[in-house]
Amino acid sequence: MATSDFQFSDKNDSTGFLLWQVTNLWQREIKKALEKYDLTHAQFVLLASILWLSGEKDSVTQIELSAHANIDPMTTSTVLRTLQTKGLISRQEHPTDTRAKTILLTSEGKKLVKKAVKIVEEFDARFFAPLGTMTDAFNKKLHSLLKAQENE
Repeated sequence: MATSDFQFSDKNDSTGFLLWQVTNLWQREIKKALEKYDLTHAQFVLLASILWLSGEKDSVTQIELSAHANIDPMTTSTVLRTLQTKGLISRQEHPTDTRAKTILLTSEGKKLVKKAVKIVEEFDARFFAPLGTMTDAFNKKLHSLLKAQENE
């Protein structure tokens, strides 16, 4: 395929291709950081989201968790089953909504996710350090991309 078939003459001018490369690198390194905790990234995101939401409210439902993590409900359910099998979460009947389940971290789950959050935050700080003072602006741009997609 000739380079004339592309809009860009240099692969480094393609925002999508650069984002793909950075995302793959970030995901590969996050996977390595979480291996010692026997967690996938999706498992970590849901555990961390439960921890976050538990700090804001008394009970966390599976639907709220799915929305917070921006993971589709079926995937959320599948990952939660695995986390429950590992003894990291428990699911209980919601006190007022018979259709909903509340998700709670077990004491083991809480200890594990707190250790993993620290490692992931340290990794992110190192990974994004080259952005320096541009980190806030970078985050705002990422938010604008997410918001634009939500509005479509």
